[in-house]
Amino acid sequence: PTMSTAIADEDVEEDEIVLSKRKPVDEEMDITPMIDITFLLLIFFVVCSTMDPSKTGKIPKAKNGSAVSADESAVIFIEPLNKDAVIVKRFDGREFSRDEDAQVSEIVEYVTEEMEQTLGRPKTNVLIFADQEIPVVHVFRVQRIIGDAFTDLEVTYVAIKEE
Repeated sequence: PTMSTAIADEDVEEDEIVLSKRKPVDEEMDITPMIDITFLLLIFFVVCSTMDPSKTGKIPKAKNGSAVSADESAVIFIEPLNKDAVIVKRFDGREFSRDEDAQVSEIVEYVTEEMEQTLGRPKTNVLIFADQEIPVVHVFRVQRIIGDAFTDLEVTYVAIKEE
């Protein structure tokens, strides 16, 4: 029996082994993980960074600007008082309150009166005059008060007094 089995096996043609065709290897590298890491890092730095205007420096020097008439503007002066405080004044030189909460309502009232003048021409702009040494945070605070109260006002002009 062993012999007949051996002979039968030899008579059968051997089947060729057929290998499946391999797909050609892509020469391109998958950069999806690198993009994922990039976005994770970007999100991390955006979330961890702080945008605090009080940490900024002095007001930069103006390189160029447009002429804005003080006659057509509600004018607010910001002058230094000491290292950390400023005096905010009206065009006629009267000071606003030094209490920041009271100052908000006074500035809004002043600008409203200037914009709705019955004698003379009503004002169309707001112009903030500041010394070069004034920290940006004080100018930004006055701009924010005006921007919050007068949403239809598109531009607040800032003039820097350079010495």
